[in-house]
Amino acid sequence: MSFLFKKSKKKFTRLFFATDLHGSEKTYRKFINAGKFYEANVLVMGGDITGKLLIPVIKETNGHYRATLQGTIRHVETDEEYKNLIETIGLLGFYYKVMEEEEYKSLQSNQDAVERLFHDLARQRLEEWIDLAETRLKGTGIRCFVTGGNDDDPEVLKVLKREGTEAFVACEGEAAFVDDEHCMISVGYSTPTPWKTPREISDEQLGAYIEEMAAKVPDMNKAIFNFHDPPNDSTLDTCPELDWSTDPPTPIVKAGQIVMHGAGSKSVRKAIEKYQPMLGLHGHIHESRGVVKIGRTTCINPGSEYGEGFLRGCLVNISEGNVESFQMTNG
Repeated sequence: MSFLFKKSKKKFTRLFFATDLHGSEKTYRKFINAGKFYEANVLVMGGDITGKLLIPVIKETNGHYRATLQGTIRHVETDEEYKNLIETIGLLGFYYKVMEEEEYKSLQSNQDAVERLFHDLARQRLEEWIDLAETRLKGTGIRCFVTGGNDDDPEVLKVLKREGTEAFVACEGEAAFVDDEHCMISVGYSTPTPWKTPREISDEQLGAYIEEMAAKVPDMNKAIFNFHDPPNDSTLDTCPELDWSTDPPTPIVKAGQIVMHGAGSKSVRKAIEKYQPMLGLHGHIHESRGVVKIGRTTCINPGSEYGEGFLRGCLVNISEGNVESFQMTNG
């Protein structure tokens, strides 16, 4: 950490980047606190901010509760057990709804109602996250820039566009200045995945959208590309190659070894090579934590371990169109 915090006469902005929090309450709280902890001026939360599952918590006739979590039925009899259950659900990034047995049976046969409930709970959590950011960062001068990802439903993401916020900035689709001179464009879409997530588009469409966004940047030498999908074959996108014909998709194995490949976007890589922005911020592939150079561009994927409550991130010092230093963090 020493080189990152050396005193310098040069004025710089310290940026903290994390991504793929997937609704995890504990990880988000660490993210909001990271500004003060690391003395960062700017927080950037990349895409995939909402959770993946809704957990019904069934209230039984004897006053106890039960819930199925990660394949295990948990019977809850005491207040302490109930508190632990709710905290575990939040840690994993899931949502929950306490309901009677009859409501549970009714929901089981109504997928549309389940989807509406899931979206309502996802919106509620995002609203709470905005409130927390506004409370914790009020008066600090720290701003929190947030974008969605491919896993985030467009209807849910509308919550981010709240008016009148001081610290919380919904930056997707915008050319947003993180300080007086450095402009950031944010794209949360990804190329197709085996899971058919809400915001997937073809690589060609992604490339066209990036071009539209790039036209908003006044100076590429001082630009930040906050693109959820990492550049193809950059090592920031390395993951097991999957057989899409199975349900669920399964890793392809050859000669007893799992086949690895670059699952990132060719259009993202092409844009970085073409425009050579100062900095690229990426996520999407949780296991491909790293920093690489593509030409003059420093590209970062901090990885994600949200389900364990760990906040993986990267601190970056920027000044006058240059990445002065960076440091991966985990906490």
